[in-house]
Amino acid sequence: MMSKSTQLMEMAVFSFRLQWWFLLVSLVISIISSFKLESVSCSTPTFGNETDKHALLVIKNHLVDVPNGGALSSWNESLHFCGWEGVTCGRKHEEKVTVLRLEDQSLGGSLPPIGIGNLSFLRELLLSNNNLQGSILSDIGLLRRLQHLNLSWNSLQGQIPAELTNCSNLITMDLTKNNLTRQIPFQVGHLSKLLLLRLGANGLTGVIPFTLGNLSSLQMFSVGFNHLEGGIPHDLGHLKSLTLLYLTANNFSGTVPPSLYNLSSLTEFYVTQNILSGNFLANMRRFSFPQLRTLAIALNQFTGIIPETLSNISRLEILDLGTNYLTGQVPDSLGVLKDLQWLSLDINNLGRGMSGDLNFLNSLTNVSSLRTLSLSQNNFGGLLPNSIVNLSTQIQGLYVGGNKIFGSIPKEIGNLINLTVFSACENYLTGVIPTSLGKLQSLRVLWLSSNRLSGLLPSSLGNLSLLYYLGMTHNNLEGKIPTSLRNCDNLQILDLSGNKLSGSVPENVIGHFNQLTVLYLQQNSFTGSIPADVGRLKNLNELFASDNNLSGEIPRELGSCVGFLGSLPMWNKSSNYEGPLVSLI
Repeated sequence: MMSKSTQLMEMAVFSFRLQWWFLLVSLVISIISSFKLESVSCSTPTFGNETDKHALLVIKNHLVDVPNGGALSSWNESLHFCGWEGVTCGRKHEEKVTVLRLEDQSLGGSLPPIGIGNLSFLRELLLSNNNLQGSILSDIGLLRRLQHLNLSWNSLQGQIPAELTNCSNLITMDLTKNNLTRQIPFQVGHLSKLLLLRLGANGLTGVIPFTLGNLSSLQMFSVGFNHLEGGIPHDLGHLKSLTLLYLTANNFSGTVPPSLYNLSSLTEFYVTQNILSGNFLANMRRFSFPQLRTLAIALNQFTGIIPETLSNISRLEILDLGTNYLTGQVPDSLGVLKDLQWLSLDINNLGRGMSGDLNFLNSLTNVSSLRTLSLSQNNFGGLLPNSIVNLSTQIQGLYVGGNKIFGSIPKEIGNLINLTVFSACENYLTGVIPTSLGKLQSLRVLWLSSNRLSGLLPSSLGNLSLLYYLGMTHNNLEGKIPTSLRNCDNLQILDLSGNKLSGSVPENVIGHFNQLTVLYLQQNSFTGSIPADVGRLKNLNELFASDNNLSGEIPRELGSCVGFLGSLPMWNKSSNYEGPLVSLI
């Protein structure tokens, strides 16, 4: 047997070995740990989060920047990526990208197939008004924190990916003015936090998904200028927070669903240029739109009358009912709409072709904010009331052409000092052209054709230096072309045809119209020759001077008119022109 002393000695040796073993293991662990830390330290970038930085560089590689100092020129190693132009990082997560804003930078290229989805803290992706092409990729659907997406005014193609609806925190989505096609994904109706949805000016087809009625917080919905069809979903009537509804320029048909009459928060309602029908305005009698400022239903097939109760929408600023099948009289009550700026009733069947049809104009003299009044191409009859000269001095467009209005143009028409367009063509107006028209220094279009006006062209027209369209065709005007007209050096179209004008075509008048493209002098009693200074009209495309008493040679100078087409029907039994036409072509 082993003695006790021997056992104690062996135990001491074992203890020493055990301590030595633990020391060796600790040393190895320490060395390994030190190596790992050094390895990690060496692999860590100098600054920032590698994932977000890499994602930004991927995006950069797919974009085409403006040469010499564009938005992406700062995206390099000399600057922390959180300081790159258009990049914002978070406060709590300092090296996580929360905003990528590169709007109005003329960037080309496309969105990368992968990369953006790795910016996991991104809340705003704003790339509007660039030249981006390609498609909207499903990778964006990985951005669960995304709140604002704006890719508008680019050239993006393809469909709207359904994966975008995985961004459940989206508040605004604007894809306006691209080349997107196919249908609106029904899953968009699952974006319960959405306040703004703008998909206009694309090539979208199909119908508006009924699921959009679930977006109870939606305030703005715009899908104008697409190829959408079918009826307007009654589910949109559930959008009690909606302030703007823009459905213009599609192929929507049927009637406007009654549920929409309950949208009391609406401020703008646009359904212009569709195929909608029914007696929409009559149904509005039972409802109130206390906030409505724009009611635009033009270019449809609506029928019925304009109800008196329309004046209950007291905040209306724009009322566009043009190009429908509306009938009856225009109510005087429209004069209580104190904020009205635009009233368009053109191309309907309003009026009876009798006296009194235009009595409602008297009430509109109370509307001091009126800028545009369009009554063209209806069935209005009776005298043109003198009260039109008392319309708002802010009025810029006055259109009464294509009716059955008779009487004379009020002498004080010059009171409307801000008028830029005055159109009263195709009526039965008589009398002379008022000299007060010369006070309208802002006038650009004066269209009085196809009436029964007589007398002289007033010399005061020479005061209209901004005038670019002067249409007087088919009246009974006499006398000479006033030399003062030479001051209208912005004229582009001058139509004096079909009158009884006489004398020679004055030199140093026509040649002053440097921007003139169309000159119609036919069917008058002009004598003499066409002045040579027409050769100064470098933009002239058409010159008609037939059925006059003109003589002499065709001016060779016309050959220098760059835009001239060579169609000069100036010679006939009433015109004694000589000389070769070939030199003009």
